[in-house]
Amino acid sequence: MRPRFDTAAAWARTRDAVPPVAQITVTAVASFAFAHYVVGHQSPLIAAIVVISALGFVRDARPIRVLETVFGMTLGIALAELLLLGFGAGLAQYAFALALTMLVARFLLPNPAFAVAAAVQCSLVMLSPLPPGGPFTRTLDAVVGGVFALLATVLIPRDPGKAATRAGLRMLAEHDGILADLSTALATGSATKADAALARARATQPLTDAWSNAVESGVAIARLSPFLRRRRFDLARQASMQAAIELCTRSLRVVARRAAYVARDGAPRPAVADLLARVRVSIVLISESLTDVSQQPIARQSLVEVARHLDPAQMAPDGDFADRNLVQAMRPYIVDALAATGMKADEARDLLPRA
Repeated sequence: MRPRFDTAAAWARTRDAVPPVAQITVTAVASFAFAHYVVGHQSPLIAAIVVISALGFVRDARPIRVLETVFGMTLGIALAELLLLGFGAGLAQYAFALALTMLVARFLLPNPAFAVAAAVQCSLVMLSPLPPGGPFTRTLDAVVGGVFALLATVLIPRDPGKAATRAGLRMLAEHDGILADLSTALATGSATKADAALARARATQPLTDAWSNAVESGVAIARLSPFLRRRRFDLARQASMQAAIELCTRSLRVVARRAAYVARDGAPRPAVADLLARVRVSIVLISESLTDVSQQPIARQSLVEVARHLDPAQMAPDGDFADRNLVQAMRPYIVDALAATGMKADEARDLLPRA
């Protein structure tokens, strides 16, 4: 059966691609024009290629990542041009240049993409005709492209706040969905639904990484760009939220694992199911606070009420050790969720009843 084409996802990708497409297009054209009209190179293709590769569509558009890509590409071009000048062209020379470039790149930086970028540019130089202008023409074009790519991250920045917010909303929506599945599983005593929720919780790492990368990238860009000063406070707040929610996600996996264990007996657990439903309300409020900071204290108060009654003995008075262990697993989750609302972790822990 052929997979269905997701039109909504396609339009979402297209919409999200508009800022990077605009940034890449403007910068690539500008770098080519500068190398051609100002520097005087006849066909400075490398200048445009370096810009496109360095900026790309990755979420992590930090200047340091752009610089790494530019450096890798320029290294590959410079080494290839140096070897061409010394030993000429040919398959043996290409093999030596390619191997040397990758080894040097791996020695300089641990990032595999850095070595790949250097190798691709080395191949492009070694296997294509020498352009007019003499040796190291392409190296100069790479430098021009690199400078323009770095300037673009500061002068034509993508909006890092929106990218980070979208990533955060996706992460918190997944939390809400997993809590909803666990609540339903415990309310009905469904081991199948609990196992499905556990599998879903274990698959959250890509969302966690995406939000972390988006926030780190946004903070780095906003620190340099004069046009993004207004975003700095919001991004700093998001960085704090992201770190707390990452800890929440780890706790959520523990909760899901213990819920899947206790659900094997098929007995409904309405008290714990209600607890998870109340936590869902708070998670939705935290999600809304990403775009409306006034929701943050409301989310905090909602979690405070949950924390004050999070006593395993009271929540599962007739339960065995496994039932109380499940409630106990919710305590670090609530503490980290409160930290996501701006409360200090020590203050949040003090709210919990003594277990």
